[in-house]
Amino acid sequence: MTETRAATSRRLVLVALLATLLSLVLPPGRASAASVQEVTGFGSNPGALKMFRYVPDGLPAGRPVVVAMHGCTQNAAGYGTGSGWTQLADRWGFSVVLPQQPSGNNASLCFNWFQSGDIARGQGEAASVAQMVDRQLADVSGDGSRVYVTGLSAGGGMTSVMLATYPEKFAAGGVAAGLPYGCAQAAGSPYVCMYVGATQTAQQWGDRVRAARPGYGGPWPKLTVFQGTADYTVKPVNMTDLMKQWTNVHGADQVADVSDSVAGYPHQVFRDGSGTAVVETYGITGMGHGQPVDPGSGSEQCGSAGAYILDVNLCAAHRLGQSWGLG
Repeated sequence: MTETRAATSRRLVLVALLATLLSLVLPPGRASAASVQEVTGFGSNPGALKMFRYVPDGLPAGRPVVVAMHGCTQNAAGYGTGSGWTQLADRWGFSVVLPQQPSGNNASLCFNWFQSGDIARGQGEAASVAQMVDRQLADVSGDGSRVYVTGLSAGGGMTSVMLATYPEKFAAGGVAAGLPYGCAQAAGSPYVCMYVGATQTAQQWGDRVRAARPGYGGPWPKLTVFQGTADYTVKPVNMTDLMKQWTNVHGADQVADVSDSVAGYPHQVFRDGSGTAVVETYGITGMGHGQPVDPGSGSEQCGSAGAYILDVNLCAAHRLGQSWGLG
């Protein structure tokens, strides 16, 4: 009887050892899940930002890169998860760069979309984010022609900055509850820009973008905007101004070529002279200030609700990913 128990014990030890060995040789992604990791030494970093990223296990070379920037009071990892971008990275196979604003730059953790020294090419926070893109492309052998940038609120304002100052780096961008480029300067104050809007013609808005990258002839990034109609932090007029700015940059008019609804919300598409969609807008009826998400396991669902991340049965990240050809 004692010998049988000893033999059984040995067999259990062998089984456990075999399981451990198998876990070591299984392909990445089977044994462990990827996580958001900080990256240091990504450049001169004149804006003193922090770089985080999410790279799915086993991601092959030549895949797209999405830069996703958090809103005020948020952080990189929380926004990456809450918005749905890390979930979609696993689902569709791309990597995510998650810049983070330290409190030393802004006490509310807002990206400084309104500071002249942070919104010019080669300077401040704009240059830091550009350096993050270069580092990520090098590290993961990413596809430099398929880099996209998006963000919420102040992160949305910084998205506009990146599209204007480094248009050659981004194929498209997505702004949630954000501001047009140069809005604070046009309005004379970031708060006037947010709460009232700046009085500019489409041509004047477009000129601000063109002045950010002198001599650049295109191609310009495409833009998609999400805006709550009940947002009292960044007024809906800013979505209209973003549309005016980027249709003008693309040489398109300000009359929608498509007006329909998506998930019950008004959706418009603006095309250039060749029929290419260059600007899209989603007016999220009744939504306040935040990132639209649709938590769940459905094929079009993503994200998880939280502070300034709002369940409205439409996941902005999914809509962006589809329009960018990620999924």
